[in-house]
Amino acid sequence: MLTSRRIHLATVACVAASALAFPADAKPAFQVIYNFTGGADGGAPPYTLVSDGKKGFLGTASFGGANGNGLVFQLVQKKSKWNIRPLYNFADQDGEPGWGLVRAGGSLYTNATYASVMGGPCGSALQLNHASGGWSSVLMRTYVKSQDGCPTGNLYVDRTGNVFGVTQSGGSIGWGSIFELSYAKGSWSEKILYSFTGGSDGGAPYSELVADAAGNLYGTASAKGAAGWGTVFELSPNGSDWTYNVIHTFEGSSDGGQPVAALTFDKSGNLFGASTSSGPKGGGTVFELTPSGANWNFSLLASMTGSDGPVAALTLDAKGNIYGTNFMDGTAAYGSVFSLTPGAKGWKYKDLHDFTSGSDGGYPGGGVTLDANGNLFGTAVLGGANNFGVIYEIAK
Repeated sequence: MLTSRRIHLATVACVAASALAFPADAKPAFQVIYNFTGGADGGAPPYTLVSDGKKGFLGTASFGGANGNGLVFQLVQKKSKWNIRPLYNFADQDGEPGWGLVRAGGSLYTNATYASVMGGPCGSALQLNHASGGWSSVLMRTYVKSQDGCPTGNLYVDRTGNVFGVTQSGGSIGWGSIFELSYAKGSWSEKILYSFTGGSDGGAPYSELVADAAGNLYGTASAKGAAGWGTVFELSPNGSDWTYNVIHTFEGSSDGGQPVAALTFDKSGNLFGASTSSGPKGGGTVFELTPSGANWNFSLLASMTGSDGPVAALTLDAKGNIYGTNFMDGTAAYGSVFSLTPGAKGWKYKDLHDFTSGSDGGYPGGGVTLDANGNLFGTAVLGGANNFGVIYEIAK
């Protein structure tokens, strides 16, 4: 269930690339390329890696680093060896990283979490900027549970530099909110665009928003809705206001339930997403939403087994293949990596790796990122040589 992932992470503290589907006759080569030590390099990487714009990756670690609060790192390869380069060490006022990074306009953006304080601060939104002396942070917002709610998921940055995100609780009703952070006259200010009611609109949004070319925002609410299993929603700009619309209500049956993962657009404007529970096999679903006039048509692509399906956004390659992670299934129930390949008879599911929580790691809290050659890179929050998590590669 969703709650088990939140507890576990607290305890341990659409890339389009030219890629082909993995061969159907055998699992591709899996290898751990970095073992976290829990020291200066951090530990328990909680979320999806992002390309650094070169040949490496950027990510976050939930704890460790110079101050023990976690860090932002760069994963770089020198010859055949991958190394962690600390970029920014979180301090007490920042909180601790619980999600990943967004690159925009030369800056990095991330949400951090605080230890739970009744009614008090529960997180922060940070902008990280690079100068000759290294990386420094700008505190864009300190979230207060009784007002904003507590931040979850990554942030989204639009073309003009406005930052959007969600909180799982808070807002005017207490079921979460969608917010915008805008910069003007030397400071950042927040505007709540929508407060969830916990009714037919859903509640408790968990992951980041995505946007189309018109500036409409799309996301998932993990709870409530007309059937009680969550919703997929659209938030559209309407002059100085925003209009909220549910585009799918989960029934908790064949379509799945509790959608936690963020959505992903393909080149044609179709949305791909996942639910963590229910579905024909009981472990969540992968689905597609196709626009049809004012409506969206739902299609089931795959059904998962286990207790927690995908909790991070799916990744699509240029050929239309889908890649993702299950948080708590696989032969050892420590998660798995999978692919879905389109064909004349529908989508073919392939298990690419089952985590054991041993040397290969366990509980992949993030999704996968593709390099230019179509190889997959991802993180697992525990296991590895030092039991502080790993970064892995699955070769094409």
